[in-house]
Amino acid sequence: MDLLIELKNLIAKFQQSEIDYALCDGLAMAIYARPRAMLDIDVMIEEGSLLKANEALAEIGFSLSSAPMTFHGKKVKIKRLTKIDPNSEEHLSLDLLIVTPETFEAWDSRQTVEWEDGSLKVISPKGLILLKSFRNSGQDQDDIDYLRSIIDED
Repeated sequence: MDLLIELKNLIAKFQQSEIDYALCDGLAMAIYARPRAMLDIDVMIEEGSLLKANEALAEIGFSLSSAPMTFHGKKVKIKRLTKIDPNSEEHLSLDLLIVTPETFEAWDSRQTVEWEDGSLKVISPKGLILLKSFRNSGQDQDDIDYLRSIIDED
C-alpha cells in the first residue's frame, strides 16, 4: 500500500464526513521537515467523533478494529483501525488518538498547512512535544529536541 495515497484518501474522507482531525506523530514530523520511514498513520480526533470516524473509515477499507487502548495513566487513549489489501495482504494501521484532558493542549494547537492536495490539519510543534513527552522514547526525545530547535528559530 502507498502511504501517501492512503493519507490522501483518509483526509478526503474526513473532510467529506465533516470530521475534525489533526495529523500527529511521524507524518506530522514529516510536515516539519523531519521525514523518516513510517508504517502507520496517526490522527487525533475528539471522542464524540469516534463512531462517525469508524463508519467513514470503514468505507475506505479500515474495517478491522481493536479494543480501545490507554497509556500513561489514561492520559493517552488510542483506537486502532487496520486496513488489509485484499491482493497483497499488506496491512496499514491507523491510530486514532482520542483527545483527553491531558492531550487537549496539543489538540488545541492544531493548525492548517498547505500540501499538494490542498490543506491538511496537523498538530503544532509545541503540541507534538507535549504528546511525545508522554512516551519519551529515544526517538521521541530526538524529535522533541528537533521540534524545540525549530520553535527557537521562529
